[in-house]
Amino acid sequence: MRICYVSQGWTDVKLTSPQLGRESIYKLSLKNLSLDYVSSGDSRNPFVEQAVQYCVAAARATVDKKNKDSLEKLLLHGFDITILGSNDFYSYRNQIEARGLPLTPDALAALPPFASITFNDEGSNAKNCKPEVAKTGLGSSAAMTTAVVAALLHYLGVVDLSSTLKDHQHEKHTADLDLVHVIAQTAHCIAQGKVGSGFDVSSAVYGSQRYVRFSPEVISSAQVAVMGTPLQEVIPQILKGKWDHDRTKFSLPPLMTLLLGEPGTGGSSTPSMWTQQVTTPNQEIIVKALLGARDAMLGIRYHMHQMGEAAGVPIEPESQTKLLDATMTMEGVLLAGVPGAGGFDAVFAVTLGDARSHVSNSWSSFNVLALLVREDPQGVSLENADPRTKAITSSISSVNIE
Repeated sequence: MRICYVSQGWTDVKLTSPQLGRESIYKLSLKNLSLDYVSSGDSRNPFVEQAVQYCVAAARATVDKKNKDSLEKLLLHGFDITILGSNDFYSYRNQIEARGLPLTPDALAALPPFASITFNDEGSNAKNCKPEVAKTGLGSSAAMTTAVVAALLHYLGVVDLSSTLKDHQHEKHTADLDLVHVIAQTAHCIAQGKVGSGFDVSSAVYGSQRYVRFSPEVISSAQVAVMGTPLQEVIPQILKGKWDHDRTKFSLPPLMTLLLGEPGTGGSSTPSMWTQQVTTPNQEIIVKALLGARDAMLGIRYHMHQMGEAAGVPIEPESQTKLLDATMTMEGVLLAGVPGAGGFDAVFAVTLGDARSHVSNSWSSFNVLALLVREDPQGVSLENADPRTKAITSSISSVNIE
């Protein structure tokens, strides 16, 4: 733990992003929990800023009298936070192509873990316009916010994330995850300036799930805090609010695989493996269910097209439509679509049997890079050592507080 000299009720917060080559320094007021940015340049991270403030407020609101002095001593030490993001959150196709390698998962896996992140330079020459990080659209800000919140709350003794998977049903562990979820959702919504679906934060906390969003009114007090209400007055309402989201455990059935791909600038028949003769009533039921899921996805895409046209927003752009239609004709593909809010980010496919490799290779011919990320039922987890010391290929955003 780094020791800081504190004067007049302020302590230091240092944020380092090695992949971006950035370092930010803040002063945290221990009186009103506001963060002052003191670094030169403009590399602020509003998601981390909100995470720090709400975590400290939550710690103070939940700590018992016996541990109050210990908490204040930790706060006086300050925070030295290092952010690391899995390669799957960012685009590395330029690095792969520069090495003369094909756009395949093997080429992506050959990159070092937590590789340097590149930027989209288009439009960066405009006045007051900074280049954007080249992302794959998999919710990196939500994963980062969740990881920072989980790490800080664990470090401050508010939650205990050292439990193993076997303990996930334990009442205390569930309550700890619920608290991480509440603080991460609030910090993320305030940082992005709106209440989104919340699914990306919830999945980062709990893992794979079926999800219905909470009522936006539950964070209304936090939105008021943006206008100047002290966090100390806001946090009890956040913690005691009616978080009425619905979350149900979910996983793909056996022999089904989720595959995500990062399209370039390029761009529905039944898969041949389904045309085999059906020999039993049970097989017929299964095939009908699969075809029903496929038809449902086609219906979803149709209505997303209509919604996008009505709103003037390319939810499923024409280039993605051509790619998805071609993907739906590939052998072993059940369905395909655009995740999240759509646009020009990632595409997904659900494949059957051992079709994942075939689809990955086929996507490469369409200038699409199949990502390494897979479905994960675990959610937020605690690393026991610096993750840079071992090869990590799963899409987990990790935070190390020194």
